[in-house]
Amino acid sequence: MDTIELWRYPRFFTENMKLSDSDLRHAKQVLRMKSGDKAILSEDCVDYLCEYSDGEFTVLDSTPNQAEPTVKVKLFQCLPKSDKMDFIVQKAVELGVSEIVPVISTRCISRPKDTVNKITRWNKIAYEAAKQCGRGKVPVVCDLIDFKNVKADGSGIIFYECGGKPISETLTSCGSVSVLIGSEGGFEKSEVETAQLNGFTPATLGKRILRVDTASVAALSIIMNITGNI
Repeated sequence: MDTIELWRYPRFFTENMKLSDSDLRHAKQVLRMKSGDKAILSEDCVDYLCEYSDGEFTVLDSTPNQAEPTVKVKLFQCLPKSDKMDFIVQKAVELGVSEIVPVISTRCISRPKDTVNKITRWNKIAYEAAKQCGRGKVPVVCDLIDFKNVKADGSGIIFYECGGKPISETLTSCGSVSVLIGSEGGFEKSEVETAQLNGFTPATLGKRILRVDTASVAALSIIMNITGNI
């Protein structure tokens, strides 16, 4: 199967090659798929080229998904104000993040009382972004955690506005990377010290102070570039 052709077709993520009710409704009512139309059903990082007919999909061909990065990146994102987290989730998924963990830190202004709806919304955004950019699996947005519970998997990088090492010097492992980014106002010095004890190395994104949503996109882009995934 010509992988270039895969981008032409609608993409759905499946379990046991079955679409969810909402995706099936989307195929019928929004995309108005008719017999003979094709779509990609993605499961376990394999893309299946399928033909639609009467609410069913028949597999025509399959190929390993080519869009998943070789590095596993977990983004610990301290909650920003307003709807900036929506943007961060969408762009992080497009850039190849594996998991997103919302974090409450000292300087977080946003402290939602009802997190269930927030997490549901962010996972929906992640799902749609994964479909749009051709991912082989959908990154998960986890439950909100407190800063003290953040621990690095593999290389740990905390982006600190008061300086640190270049990113290239902090990547001790290109297999798994944990990225910790603050909210508006950055981190307390004591939080950086705690993060270091939990496996994170302070890093810098340059001498300019970036907005929180810019910092996330910049950091992930640089990591994906260094690891050969852009």
